[in-house]
Amino acid sequence: MRTLSSRSPTQARWRDPKRWWWLMSPAFPALVWLNVLRYLATGDELWLWISTLVVYVGIPLLDTLLGQDRSNTPEEERARIESDPWYRVLLVLFVPLQYGLTVQGAWVAATQPLSLWGWLGLVLSVGGINGVGINTAHELGHKRPRWERWLSRITLAPVAYGHFYVEHNRGHHLRVATPEDPASSRMGESFWAFLPRTVFGSLASAWAIEAERLARLRLPAWHWRNQCLQAWAMTLAFYGALALWLGAPVLLFLAAQAAYGISLLEVVNYIEHYGLLRPRDAQGRLTPCDPTHSWNSDHRVSNVFLYQLQRHSDHHAHPGRRYQVLRHFDESPQLPSGYAGMLLLAYVPPLWFRVMDPRVVAHYRGNLGRANLQPSRRRRLLARWGTPASR
Repeated sequence: MRTLSSRSPTQARWRDPKRWWWLMSPAFPALVWLNVLRYLATGDELWLWISTLVVYVGIPLLDTLLGQDRSNTPEEERARIESDPWYRVLLVLFVPLQYGLTVQGAWVAATQPLSLWGWLGLVLSVGGINGVGINTAHELGHKRPRWERWLSRITLAPVAYGHFYVEHNRGHHLRVATPEDPASSRMGESFWAFLPRTVFGSLASAWAIEAERLARLRLPAWHWRNQCLQAWAMTLAFYGALALWLGAPVLLFLAAQAAYGISLLEVVNYIEHYGLLRPRDAQGRLTPCDPTHSWNSDHRVSNVFLYQLQRHSDHHAHPGRRYQVLRHFDESPQLPSGYAGMLLLAYVPPLWFRVMDPRVVAHYRGNLGRANLQPSRRRRLLARWGTPASR
């Protein structure tokens, strides 16, 4: 590998070929906002469904047409690319656009004569962006500067999922790819079974994590320094202000869009670690996370929309590494499509199992004793795919 010092004075510096493509992520809430404004200008409620079609049809189609990008930032360029303010500006830009769309959407829901079809389209438009906003909060929440971590929590307020900041950073990252992790799905577990388990499990875990932290400080769990309470207070303040302005009925819209946004986060969680298991060493300690403990995808369009969240193995190994320099690993298990293409599969369990279960089996070379299996289906899975002993 060429080092920085070995470059000749006349050699051009490496440039990120996706530098301008990263604009697609902050552009997404702006384009959805424009769709809402187009509805207001024309009265045509079809505009409120455009972003949903983009998520479920357009992005998967572009992923198929444009394929994968497995290139990595040269390691000798990593520090320079990570410190480039361009990438941080694009990340931060998402937040005011997200809030602007949410406020505009709430106003439309409260004041315009929407049909049920139009109202549902508006819920999916706003909730979809706030769901993607959880990914923005995810990227910000892992960074060292305090202002980025605070901005992460602010970004979670519109979707009413502020405890994610606590559970993801201090719970999921410790227990990932284990049966104890509420955000790691098990082979044979449908998304619809996983959804309540992860929502309520993550909530309980976040509260327990904060209660334990505060106990070490000799403070009660119900204290203003509880980061879960702080996060929920932000949501109450935001929703309360909108309700005072637009009337209490707007809370139904806000709750509906938040529920959809949360479901988008959790379906991505379902996809990321399905069936993967970290083994324990001879002393019973969990082995460190490595590239084999997350499903990855290098489909280029989904990755630029999601700040390379799909390079999930590197993220778990190095949570502080910024999105623009996350790496592809050949040894990581690979998804057949980007996250957007996997969403609809996850919603239909028979299709999901048909596509993904053989991949889990292949990843563990037929030894499902090494996989994270749904307890209620363990015997059936081993009977179908073969027990470890028969392999």
